[in-house]
Amino acid sequence: MLLPDDESELASAESHLERQVIRQITRRIVPFLALLYFVAFLDRINVGFAALTMNRDIGLTPQIFGFGAGVFFFGYFLFEVPSTIILRHVGARFWIGRVLITWGVASAGMAFTAGPKSFYILRFLLGLAEAGFFPGIILYLGYWFPARHRSQVIALFMAAAPIAGFIGSPLSGALMQMHGMMGLKGWQWLFLLEGLPAVVLGFATFWILTDRPEQATWLTDEQRTWLSHTMNEEHAQRGSHELVHSPWRALGDWKVLALALAYFGTSAGLYTVGIWSPLMIKAFGVSTMKLSFLVAIPNLIAAVGMLLWSQNSDRTGERYYHAAIACLVGALGMAIAAWTGGSIYLAILGLSLTAFGVSAAKPPLWTLPTKFFAGDGAAASIGLINSLGTLGGFAGPYMIGATAKSGRDFTQGLYFVGGSLVISAITIVALRFVVEKRSSIIFSNGAI
Repeated sequence: MLLPDDESELASAESHLERQVIRQITRRIVPFLALLYFVAFLDRINVGFAALTMNRDIGLTPQIFGFGAGVFFFGYFLFEVPSTIILRHVGARFWIGRVLITWGVASAGMAFTAGPKSFYILRFLLGLAEAGFFPGIILYLGYWFPARHRSQVIALFMAAAPIAGFIGSPLSGALMQMHGMMGLKGWQWLFLLEGLPAVVLGFATFWILTDRPEQATWLTDEQRTWLSHTMNEEHAQRGSHELVHSPWRALGDWKVLALALAYFGTSAGLYTVGIWSPLMIKAFGVSTMKLSFLVAIPNLIAAVGMLLWSQNSDRTGERYYHAAIACLVGALGMAIAAWTGGSIYLAILGLSLTAFGVSAAKPPLWTLPTKFFAGDGAAASIGLINSLGTLGGFAGPYMIGATAKSGRDFTQGLYFVGGSLVISAITIVALRFVVEKRSSIIFSNGAI
């Protein structure tokens, strides 16, 4: 029998071991995954900078560009769920490497866009190639990090998206200045040079990533044992009866549809800022290089804000309101961006609030699927939530282009995106009340 002092020492030793393990796996895994997401997001949104001259060169109207930019998500949607399930069975190391190589080739291929049809086809193929990457990473992080650490870790990974906008905006602006070199246009150099890193990193993935904690030779025996035991115990404590393991049951679960609807608004906001902000700011008559630094501002605010917001979510253990409030901040930003009164400062403020809101909402939101699903059920649910939710990445940019007046007035589209973020916030709060009510009923029946 342990005495109180012995129990205190044991708890202190385990706490120290936990800090050691979390620090070790964070340093080993998260920076590399964040680098992969940085490249992925840059390859998704660099079309916004390319559009500054590409649209004129190949005859794309705002409506055609908005539709073509969003076609990416059709290909993404079709292969998202099967790709995530395949990753669970063949391992992240191989499958994520494969995804990177194929999307790098597809991204570089965008340099050969010749008109609307080829623009649609190449964007579709890029989405098809990248399908399964993001939900696969979310699933992969769930193998390595206990739930109490997960929101902040997901935020560290997802911060790569706004950082891609922050660093990528000046970088893309600089690459656009290569116009005429070797007979290529600036936007062609942009696609070629920003697609290459994905191919290189794809091959690096084969030997950098480790599929499961049990295979982590870079952890000590004690650390590996603690991590494996902790993750297994976490699943056991939730009770196998509470988790959906079947992929078919998960795909038909109402919580998946609710989370997908919540994610829809955040995707619409994220890709509206990512794809359209260069053209929105360009409408104020600034130069390409000045524009690249102005577009970087919302992304810097989003990166810092996301990390602080997620840190607070992990500290308090609260997920739902953190996601919902962030969505409402994003909606407010869209409203401000829609009504700038001709002020570039209000435009930057609105885009900054939206960038923060949609970025900060995602980490706490992505901690929820693994509360309800496990095994193939988790893989299928995360894949479907992401594939349905990221259709917002089509709807938002498309509505901006479809409702743009003279290619300069984006008001109606911005209000549409803001409205979708309000719906996301309402959905998240409603989900919380329904889940808690059902849990209390199950608990009461069990107690009886």
